[in-house]
Amino acid sequence: MSCARVQTYTAAKISAAERHTERKNTDYSNINVEPERIPMNVHFKSPGDKTYMQILKDMEAEGKVSRRGLRADAVLFDEIIFDINTMYFEERGGYEYAKEFFTEAYRYACEKYGEENIISAVMHADEINKAVSDELGHPVYHYHMHLIALPVVEKEIRWSKRCKDPELVGTVKEIIHQINHSKKWESREPMLDDYGEPIMRKNGKPKFRPSYSILQDEFYQHMTDHGYSGFERGKEGSTVEHLSSLRYQIEKDKKRLAIIEHNIQKAKIEYEPANGISKTYQAINNAGKKNPLTGNYSISKEDYADLTALAKEGITSRAKIGELREQVKHFQDETGKYRKAFNRLQDRYDKLTEKCSPFFQGLEHFPDVVQRFIEHISSLFAEKEKEQQRRLPKARSGRDR
Repeated sequence: MSCARVQTYTAAKISAAERHTERKNTDYSNINVEPERIPMNVHFKSPGDKTYMQILKDMEAEGKVSRRGLRADAVLFDEIIFDINTMYFEERGGYEYAKEFFTEAYRYACEKYGEENIISAVMHADEINKAVSDELGHPVYHYHMHLIALPVVEKEIRWSKRCKDPELVGTVKEIIHQINHSKKWESREPMLDDYGEPIMRKNGKPKFRPSYSILQDEFYQHMTDHGYSGFERGKEGSTVEHLSSLRYQIEKDKKRLAIIEHNIQKAKIEYEPANGISKTYQAINNAGKKNPLTGNYSISKEDYADLTALAKEGITSRAKIGELREQVKHFQDETGKYRKAFNRLQDRYDKLTEKCSPFFQGLEHFPDVVQRFIEHISSLFAEKEKEQQRRLPKARSGRDR
């Protein structure tokens, strides 16, 4: 199933996304990231040695974009995550096929945003899918792309009443390329009911489809038009696949913990008999007879054979004991790491299950109603954002007075 998710960031929050996307962190909370594979990540567009904010400021200085009229906490950056199930790439060539796929996904993003407004686009190839890897018996990686772009729209700046020339009032003074997320994602496509008729609001105006739902349509259509098939269009707001994957990973981690704990117990069992060689020291001391005159010891042929065999075994056991100690320490470290990861996943799973329980019940019995509800909620959020944008000029003019 394809997925194109949009995440927004203000100036204050973009650095955290940048550290993750550009792999600038020294430690990763995501236990699936394998640092040694970071060089395999593919940049279709790289920010180079500049930060995202530095690039934005440079574009402002060059007159390419503008933040004129925006609040200090306004959305400045869009992140689109293009994603498909792990097995889609694994069954078609893995890394090389993923590079081809996301090259085309990048072309779609360029059409959507304009390549000049894209700051970074990188395919992550360093995140292992442990559940699928265990299932198939070899490392399998989850390929996906993070794309950071500026949501730019053309905005007309008109002459105000303060203009000395009355004939210019209300006419276009200049056109700027304004960063404006709500305008960029404004939807004008009507929502239709089961009979294909527009769904109307109480005020008689039509409701519009959520823009992110349109994004799913566009991305799916673009990729299939360019020869990439074998997957379904993603569903806006669906958490079923994520929850199923999380549950599967938890079950796999349970089995992995059981295997590690079994290995620890096995190592301890092997260690105890080897360590038990010390119990034969008393028998060794009693094996020889001391000559009272010379002070020398004499032993029987059988005792000598036993003594030399024990000496050889002791030398061998020292190495074995050291090896087993290292194994026990390794397995204990692994247990601690996976138990922490397991507890985090279990906690996420429990919270997600509790939150999604009413959603799944509704989805099972009334799928059409749930889908319309999701689209309705999305449209309400879009309306709220538009209303906030409309209030800005009024609030600003009030401050000016």
